[in-house]
Amino acid sequence: MIEQRTQYGFGTVLDVPFETALQQTRDALAAEGFGILCDIDVAATLRQKLGVVMRPYTILGACNPPLANQALQAEPDIGLLLPCNVIVYATDAPNRTVIAAMDPESALALTGNDAMRPIAAQVAARLRRVMEHVATGPLPGAARRPAGNTVSRE
Repeated sequence: MIEQRTQYGFGTVLDVPFETALQQTRDALAAEGFGILCDIDVAATLRQKLGVVMRPYTILGACNPPLANQALQAEPDIGLLLPCNVIVYATDAPNRTVIAAMDPESALALTGNDAMRPIAAQVAARLRRVMEHVATGPLPGAARRPAGNTVSRE
């Protein structure tokens, strides 16, 4: 079940291990036309930089190029709100993982630009379908594939 987890995001909780949920999320994003611009392993970064040990937590910077282009044409400074962040993290319960995405309609409403509304609605619909895909299990024919061109930001 997809739920509005915060005022600025929506997601679901899965009864699968973190790595399974992360791969299902990548597959579902790809199926909806999103590429991953950045892949941030928050747990590894905090462990390396601060010596903090935390649950697995990844931020995926997802981008749908045609929709990003439309947004940039309508609002050149929209890059301040891109890419769409999707988070995947393990809960304290074994084999339970949260998947959530920023709510593009909430985020892009900050612009006050009416031209952004239909673009935000399209992105939100795609991200909600991503959440539905991961909530119902692996996509048919989804093959495990390498992460590809990802950049880790520190």
